[in-house]
Amino acid sequence: MPAAVTKKKSAPRKSEPSTEWKPRRAGGLQILEAPLLARFSWLAHGFSTRPGGTSELSGTRVLNLGFADWDSRDRVLANRHKFVAAIRASKMRVVTLRQIHSDIPYRIDAASLHSGEAPHGDALFTREPRILLAVQTADCVPILLADTKRRAVAAIHAGWRGTLRRIAAKTLGRMQMEFGTRPEDVIAALGPGIGRCCYEVGSEVAREFHAQFPSAREWFDGPFDALASGENDPNWLPWLTMRPPGHPPPSPRVNLDLIAANRAILADAGVPLRQISASGFCTSCRTDLFFSYRRERSTGRLIAAIGIQ
Repeated sequence: MPAAVTKKKSAPRKSEPSTEWKPRRAGGLQILEAPLLARFSWLAHGFSTRPGGTSELSGTRVLNLGFADWDSRDRVLANRHKFVAAIRASKMRVVTLRQIHSDIPYRIDAASLHSGEAPHGDALFTREPRILLAVQTADCVPILLADTKRRAVAAIHAGWRGTLRRIAAKTLGRMQMEFGTRPEDVIAALGPGIGRCCYEVGSEVAREFHAQFPSAREWFDGPFDALASGENDPNWLPWLTMRPPGHPPPSPRVNLDLIAANRAILADAGVPLRQISASGFCTSCRTDLFFSYRRERSTGRLIAAIGIQ
């Protein structure tokens, strides 16, 4: 009789790291972390949320991290100190920008730290350790990049204007030129921003995106084709809406997905899709957890930060 065949038991599969973004409690705050970045012990990073802090807005204590007319400078500085401590970056020097909705990235090194003035632009990148790069948002998309091979990082502020000008790809391009970064080694984390569900824009934005991106239609809901081509949707023509002469209807609007647009821009620049993650939070929907300028107007500011330990 043939010998019995003994089947080898297959080794149990190692569980994949979670890709779900969840707030982590630290120092009385809720810090949002990107799971793909949290795997690297040499990185410090985090996205702030609204609860906690020493500022007061509408009768509630909030973690406002931007200087505003309604808040005191001392409280903002105290909030920033708490946030930096919560992401375990207290020994790092914080570097910020004067954000202008541009496509300008700045390299931060020892020489630039002594200039004494915050640069005007919307992205920072560095290979210097103990420097925490930070951008402020209140609906725009914060993007953190990490080159896991050459240990370089970037923090990017991407509103619709910066997205239109491909600021994420241009920042990555500068990292390639100056550090030898390869896109396939980069992890990208897209933090909380206003979602497709809430970000209504006009015809001029639709036309500009249509002119710059062949796939722009995928990022919009609404009568994008009519607006992008410069034609009016017939349902909006004055004589069909029975409006009197001189009272044209309001221009049709569309909804823009800034997260999808920036994900596509980074993927086109060579970053693998599996290495691009998004928080899934809409700042306008979740004002219990985030600030939203579009929804609230007078509100606070969030910070997204990253640095090399």
